[in-house]
Amino acid sequence: MASSSLGLLLRLVHQHWTQAVEAALDEAGYGDIRPPHANVFTFARPEGIQVSELTKLARVRKQTMTQAVEELERLGYVERRPDPNDRRGRLVFLTEKGQGVRPIAMAAGRRVDESWAALTSQQQMDDLRTALRRLLEQLQ
Repeated sequence: MASSSLGLLLRLVHQHWTQAVEAALDEAGYGDIRPPHANVFTFARPEGIQVSELTKLARVRKQTMTQAVEELERLGYVERRPDPNDRRGRLVFLTEKGQGVRPIAMAAGRRVDESWAALTSQQQMDDLRTALRRLLEQLQ
């Protein structure tokens, strides 16, 4: 594993993260949420957000985001309403059911952080977070 590419290592670590969050959501009764839905929950705003803006923030194709929003709408996690600032636009809002997802996912993420810090150290986790943040800033 020492000679693995950075991309592979990031993907494998991300899979561990995703599985932990999925397990927590499943345990809390949100077993119908899939990883692509995370982009909606992560970037949804209380004042609503257009699918095109979700697409930009999540850096996914519009088709991918539209499909995630449609699935979440069918499942009752989001609703779309007319955009008062754009006659043709519609805004995506989390429903009451959808608002219950974020705190569970965030708590699961904190538990993952803590468990990873126990496997390495808090300093290493802080350094990793700082390095990734700096890299993202430079890439944008």
